[in-house]
Amino acid sequence: MPKAKGKTRRQKFGYNVNRKRLNRNARRKAAPRIECSHIRHAWDHAKSVRQNLAEMGLAVDPNKAVPLRKRKVKVMEVDVEERPKELVRKPYVLTDLEAEASLPEKKGNTLSRDLIDYVRYMVENHGEDYKAMARDEKNYYQDTPKQIRNKINVYKRFYPAEWQDFLDSLQKNKMEVE
Repeated sequence: MPKAKGKTRRQKFGYNVNRKRLNRNARRKAAPRIECSHIRHAWDHAKSVRQNLAEMGLAVDPNKAVPLRKRKVKVMEVDVEERPKELVRKPYVLTDLEAEASLPEKKGNTLSRDLIDYVRYMVENHGEDYKAMARDEKNYYQDTPKQIRNKINVYKRFYPAEWQDFLDSLQKNKMEVE
């Protein structure tokens, strides 16, 4: 809906705003956010990407960092000039990244609570009889005996210790009944 005529105010120039700081902050916000916290905290916005990564001991181009040797051309040792190694001023970034990479990976995949309860119920009531499980009234999704067997095997694979404890508790209950 258009505004009424004459109701818009003219913008005035803000004389008290520091334009240099405003532009610098706008450039920083426009730059992509660095996801890695170790690199982000050590980053110097006044330097280029190549300089920043060289100070941290990281490579900009992995192809140039580890050059492949060409077997056909043999260069004399006298002719090869050693490039001066760039000084690593921030080695703590590299050590932090190595420490983080050496940590064991978290197992992020789990089974749903419904599937765990379903499998436990079926095994509790029917044991190894998959055909009886398929006919059970709690088999809402009308799984076939093979599908039920596969779900039980997935549960065994994901939680082997929990599965063993479950079987032991079933054995105890069975002995108590007898």
